[in-house]
Amino acid sequence: MLNVISIEARDIPDAWFQCVYKIIDCGHKYIIERGSYKGQERLEFDYITIHIKYPGVRPLIPDIPPALGIPNPVADGYIEDYLPYLMTDSKQPNEDYTYGQYLEPQINEVIKMYKEGGYGTNQAYMTVGNPEAIYLNDPPCLRGIDTRIRYGKLHFIVYFRSWDIWNGFPANLGAIQMLKEYMAQEIDVKDGEIIAASKGLHLYDYIWELAKLRTMRTKE
Repeated sequence: MLNVISIEARDIPDAWFQCVYKIIDCGHKYIIERGSYKGQERLEFDYITIHIKYPGVRPLIPDIPPALGIPNPVADGYIEDYLPYLMTDSKQPNEDYTYGQYLEPQINEVIKMYKEGGYGTNQAYMTVGNPEAIYLNDPPCLRGIDTRIRYGKLHFIVYFRSWDIWNGFPANLGAIQMLKEYMAQEIDVKDGEIIAASKGLHLYDYIWELAKLRTMRTKE
């Protein structure tokens, strides 16, 4: 049977740490037969849901004690530089897609939907990708951002088909949180929670030792 994991976290750094810690025990180890890093091993959750209650707490990037001597998976300022790729259709010549090319028109439409039509709707969902994306060498990992306004706050429910814990998880969620803050301000509601889910949250083999070091599990 699939091992379905559920994590309750305070903020994004806490969610990241808990996922890194948990995957060492619960991750399914396998060799990648197709996709990024083909031929290498990775640990992967069968399915995981992460409920982040206060995703806006700063800093958004992981907490790495200096004494460990390992670099932060997300450099200072990276999330701010990454944000345009989430919110605009800007794309470099060597890129097949950006999340922003799908999300940009939908962001304004969701804001308009809530401002003009009220909060009682389940239609404010933003899709990433199209049917043709399956033919790409690397289809979009983020596949959708669902939204809900409840209890006076804007909440996001996001799904990733594949998701790298070490780098992608904190960078993606940090930028998604900043997008949520922008949309909440435009709608004139408070910033809310994030529920993230994935059947492909994973840790590549070249990161396993760093993960054990960060979680103080070097003797395992």
